[in-house]
Amino acid sequence: MTPILMLQEAATQALPEQAPAQTVEIADQAGQAAAAAAAPGGHLDVLQLILHASIPVQLVMLLLLFASIASWLIIFRKKRMLDRAEKDAERFEERFWSGAELSKLYSGATERGRSAEGLEAIFEAGFREFNRVRQRRGVDGRMQLEGAQRAMRATTSRELDGLEHNLEFLANVGSISPYVGLFGTVWGIMISFQGLANVKEATIATVAPGISEALIATAMGLFAAIPAVWAYNRFATKVERIATRYDAFSEEFSSILQRQAHVDD
Repeated sequence: MTPILMLQEAATQALPEQAPAQTVEIADQAGQAAAAAAAPGGHLDVLQLILHASIPVQLVMLLLLFASIASWLIIFRKKRMLDRAEKDAERFEERFWSGAELSKLYSGATERGRSAEGLEAIFEAGFREFNRVRQRRGVDGRMQLEGAQRAMRATTSRELDGLEHNLEFLANVGSISPYVGLFGTVWGIMISFQGLANVKEATIATVAPGISEALIATAMGLFAAIPAVWAYNRFATKVERIATRYDAFSEEFSSILQRQAHVDD
């Protein structure tokens, strides 16, 4: 056998042994690359997405964060205010219908260093105006009652305005925040696709990071809107119930004043 044939035979025998080794090495490299690519996507790092977002998207998210914080502050304060208004109304109605004299209730409502609120303020305003008109000469019972009713309506309106304060802000946050977040998302997606102009081969891996950063704005918009909408609906219902309670008390108190005005006549 010539030396050339011997070299060819040795090369042919060596090829099957080297091929599996090369295949295993390539497979290992591919597996390491896949693991490295999957590691960052295994969990959602919201902070990194926010920090790597574009400046307009970051401004949108900052605005939504401030709106969310302000909403939660209003929610906690409004809950305490409405709960206190309901408890104060219950306590005053118990004293009022327990048979106490109107003059004593009025003296308690006008104590120094104490401001009447809620039903007590409505009662105080109506009874004060009733007494003031009654002291005039030549004034009949109808004018006394009308003056008391006007005072009670004005006080009721003022008390309800205080209870409804900042509810409009919750309504605005609930209705506008999703659109603000959507604006940030659209802006971030436009920037992501604009960056593809300098890329020869566009793949999902190229645009996925930018789209993920942009979608955070929509998520924050929903995070700010959902609690605001829920709180607005709940508080608006409570204010409506309290307003009905105030109106019912005003009507009942007007009937008592009307009977007293007829007695005076």
